[in-house]
Amino acid sequence: MDFKDYYSALDVGKTASDDDIRKSYRKLARKYHPDVSKEPDAEQRMRAVNEAYDVLRDKDKRAAYDALAERVASGAQAGAGAQGFAPPPGWDQGFDFQRSGGGPADDADFSEFFSSLFGAAQRRQAGRRQQRMQGEDQHAAIEIDVATAFRGGERELQLRALELDAQGEPQFVQRTLQVRIPAGVRPGQYIRLAGQGLPGHGGEPAGDLFLEVRIAPDARWRVDGRDLTMRLPVTPSEAALGAQVRVPLPAGGEVEVTVPPNSRSGRRLRLKERGFAGKPPGHLYLELEIALPPADSAAARAAYEALAQASAGFDPRARLATTGA
Repeated sequence: MDFKDYYSALDVGKTASDDDIRKSYRKLARKYHPDVSKEPDAEQRMRAVNEAYDVLRDKDKRAAYDALAERVASGAQAGAGAQGFAPPPGWDQGFDFQRSGGGPADDADFSEFFSSLFGAAQRRQAGRRQQRMQGEDQHAAIEIDVATAFRGGERELQLRALELDAQGEPQFVQRTLQVRIPAGVRPGQYIRLAGQGLPGHGGEPAGDLFLEVRIAPDARWRVDGRDLTMRLPVTPSEAALGAQVRVPLPAGGEVEVTVPPNSRSGRRLRLKERGFAGKPPGHLYLELEIALPPADSAAARAAYEALAQASAGFDPRARLATTGA
């Protein structure tokens, strides 16, 4: 087997702080968690990330791993043979490999490299003490529509989660959760479900489940950070002469909006602080779109003919004219 670079797996440098390691783990967990990732090798990558995090977040495991990595880099790799890397005898003396905080899984769910280093040591040490540790937090995503983000509601979430079976071995199981969406959530915000993460050990509580809010594509609303944009159809007369029109709001209800005279298609009207909540709150933009009534009656055709005569000097394609030789 080959020596694994846990720092590269977690996308951090060798001098990374504990906070850097936690942040990188959460970022990669959101990217590769099998429930939300589109990557073809998401489950394999997630296992590698979990394994690296289990080592680097534990001060004793990290110190022992760093010391061993230095020996490997200097060529003093005792125990190596035709099969590649093998840990030298007694390499783990002086270190306590208790899984602080209850790691993402035990060595049964990790690589042969991890088991060769920490598996046997953890089992020996576990035999000398009863481990008590809180369960690990988990991360997933939940997709909701714009209306639910503003008004709140409930959603059923199917989640593939890691749990321990009757023998204490980790396994993936399908869980169904009823999630309450609070009113006013915004894209990228987290909903915390207490006690819905990985189970604890030795009677300690389970971790929490953090759901990242994502907004589903909507035919009416376009989301840009905390801002929303909606296309607002207006008639030619409303655009030319100005008008008061009623517009639906994402939180429900309607508001009356003034369309200024001589408005062109594409003009944006801003409804201040009518977007997603936050500091500062977002805005709702109305993008005018001129909708032409069909010339499907004698009266409509007569109106268009009168408009054509009245605007005979107007050339809508004047800007397309080219200049030069």
